[in-house]
Amino acid sequence: MTAATARRSLVELPPGAEPPYRVFVNGVPQVEGRDYRVKGHALLFERELVKEGRLGFWRWTLMFFSIAGTYRRHDSVDVAYHKGGREHVAVALDITPLEGPPEARTVGGGDQPPSAAPDGP
Repeated sequence: MTAATARRSLVELPPGAEPPYRVFVNGVPQVEGRDYRVKGHALLFERELVKEGRLGFWRWTLMFFSIAGTYRRHDSVDVAYHKGGREHVAVALDITPLEGPPEARTVGGGDQPPSAAPDGP
């Protein structure tokens, strides 16, 4: 994957969250500056993170009767943060995919999920 087609991921922090942050992806501790950057009130990952959507009726039924499982990719981002002098933990935060070259965007200054990008020239 080249820089021009690289996918990044944005995770909004909970309202009122204050540093220091402890960030985990799938239970693995992440290092600021290496694995993610704090941009405004969000975490920016230089790699694609994927959150599995809702299960459809048939997939749920097959799982319920133990006929089949689900093996889709599912990343989970958890953050420990401070708010009002106390430590809190937010689990399974929403992940927003970002597309395009990293140098063309800055969070809060043009980073938009694909669905929110303006149409046309």
